[in-house]
Amino acid sequence: MPIYKMNGSKNGKQKYRVRVNYIDNFGKSRQIDRVAYGNSEAKDLERRLQYELKEQLPTARMTVHELYEEYIKALAPEIRESTLEKSKTILKCHVLDKLGDTALDKLTAPVIQNWKNQMEETIANPKTGEKLKLRTKQNAYSAFRALLNWGIKMDYLSQNILCKVGNFKSSDIIKEEISYYTSKEYKSFAKVARSQAKKENTLTDWDFYVFFSIAFYTGLRKGEIHALKWTDIDGEYISITRSITQKLKGGDRETPPKNKSSIRTLQLPKPLIKILSEHKERYKQLRTFTEEFRICGGTRPLRDTSIENANIKFAKLAGLKKIRIHDFRHSHVSLLANEGINIQEIARRLGHANIEMTWNTYSHLYPREEERAVKILNKIV
Repeated sequence: MPIYKMNGSKNGKQKYRVRVNYIDNFGKSRQIDRVAYGNSEAKDLERRLQYELKEQLPTARMTVHELYEEYIKALAPEIRESTLEKSKTILKCHVLDKLGDTALDKLTAPVIQNWKNQMEETIANPKTGEKLKLRTKQNAYSAFRALLNWGIKMDYLSQNILCKVGNFKSSDIIKEEISYYTSKEYKSFAKVARSQAKKENTLTDWDFYVFFSIAFYTGLRKGEIHALKWTDIDGEYISITRSITQKLKGGDRETPPKNKSSIRTLQLPKPLIKILSEHKERYKQLRTFTEEFRICGGTRPLRDTSIENANIKFAKLAGLKKIRIHDFRHSHVSLLANEGINIQEIARRLGHANIEMTWNTYSHLYPREEERAVKILNKIV
């Protein structure tokens, strides 16, 4: 850490440049340059800078954007590509655009509160003037919190000031109700889907019918259905060992399911076994057919956009409300929950990592439990 004599003086004292060289946590060479007047003052400055470097984070001047880049590099090998892309999109759209150039040591409570205020005023839809939904803001908070927590883990930060400020809240917004089809509604939907398939009589149209049948009877995620092959069926059982994500750069990605517990084997109900058996016979008419064909799509999974269009069409023809593709998973749970199926079994079928996740999402679908409890208590007299 050299001290250089410079031209000039002040109050009769020689001018000196104190230069401190160090390696930051990224392995990059850094310098701190300061000016002092007088030899003893220069030496005092040198000692003070040495102390500060030792006691303070070398990355105090790292920006949020630089932290983000390191975070994404570390995260990439550890999580699914679709999850990584989702995190990148959220952070880029809602954090980096507002705080990207902010140094980590400047992430004070007022700065974070100002970010929250900006999020509250952000217009999501310029045409309608609609602002960001609470869920969107909370997702941004969660992604930002994970980024800063990683910064703490890597010793780039000493605390997560975001947690001190707190998450987005709104007393005016009631928890969104889960949409689903009852068994009667699904029968109407399936009847239309099957009718359309018979009318058009193409493999693709039958694929749509089979896709929605699998979704309702098993509760599988969309990506898990995309990835299913005929080899995954063994008699009355089907194995879920992979998932496919679309809309990523470079095309579809086949990956393991969402988490370890998502690798599971489910017993198939008789109606679905019949549907799948008939569908396989259709595919066997192709000379190129192999057991490695996707159950819905053959050599290439159905497109998400096409499935959504079919969903809208069938719901309209059946005179039903339109629900999301993921809501067929909710429909599966609703049917089982209303019949008193144990929450542990529902969690297993869904491939949830823990029962708490299932209970927090679907506890309200157990309306009969209170009635049963009261009936038991009524007998005690």
